[in-house]
Amino acid sequence: MAGIKDVAKLAGVGVGTVSRMINESGYVSIDTRAKIEAAMKELNYTPNELARNLYYKKSGIIAVLVPNVLNPFFAQFIDCVEGELRRAGFKIMLCSTMKDVKSEAEYLDLLNRHIVDGVIAGMSSLDESEYSRIQKPVVALDRYLGEYIPVVTVDHKEGGRLAAEVLLASGCKKILHFRSTAEKKSLYHDRHTEFQKIMDERGVETYCYNLDWRRLDIEYYHQVVEEIFEKGIEFDGVFGVDRLAIECMNGLIRQHKNIPQDVKIVSYDGTYITEIVEPKISTIVQPIDKMAEASVQCMCELISGEKIKNRQIILKPTFRKGGTTV
Repeated sequence: MAGIKDVAKLAGVGVGTVSRMINESGYVSIDTRAKIEAAMKELNYTPNELARNLYYKKSGIIAVLVPNVLNPFFAQFIDCVEGELRRAGFKIMLCSTMKDVKSEAEYLDLLNRHIVDGVIAGMSSLDESEYSRIQKPVVALDRYLGEYIPVVTVDHKEGGRLAAEVLLASGCKKILHFRSTAEKKSLYHDRHTEFQKIMDERGVETYCYNLDWRRLDIEYYHQVVEEIFEKGIEFDGVFGVDRLAIECMNGLIRQHKNIPQDVKIVSYDGTYITEIVEPKISTIVQPIDKMAEASVQCMCELISGEKIKNRQIILKPTFRKGGTTV
């Protein structure tokens, strides 16, 4: 393969001149640029972008950490954040951390070694101190990782309230509430707390099923729903994330239950899957596109050198009515 010395020799210039043009680090005349470009084309020379980026301690790559790429929320977030990063001039490095417990720490190490310019953390199994000591660009999604790490989240308390009010207005008297066990300082638990608080205040009976926060796969959700039906638990309302709500609806239909006459369902997240089933799911919609946009904006601010302390970007959820509530 041709190298920079070959290009310089063919163009009749010094190696330093070729380097200045490639790296845009100094003046190179129009005529000289033309000679260098012609030599590069003739030799089929491609600059070593990785080596150049490592020299300047920049890679143009942002690592995005999510627990599971098959989960509809994270799949949609990845799709949105990749577009936002591309528009900002970055490429994405994707890590599905649930497949390997060591991978989260390994991706943070890439940040320390300048292989990536920043990390957008969509989950965390590490201690908060692991992030706080980095002092490099990290943006947290829906969880608190330290006072100098900005957080992009949704007003989950409002989301839980919306879900509760919809099910109450639909006449529900006994509600199946799927809630996650606590992940470290995860802000999305506010929706469960607020939902349960309202039900308790109204004297509405609930059956809370505590989910393993580390399990987001379809097989687990199917297992959970089968367990609910095997126990013979009676309910006329359901509140849970999109994929679990759909799994529950399918199970109810197999039992010849009518939706929404017999059981009302409100899901949380509002991803695309809620609109490709019949009936469409009534859902609390997280503005995933805006979450991706805000995450990338924060990342760009951090990379440019801004110091952000105790900053939370809190977006508003909305209710989208489908055919699973009245």
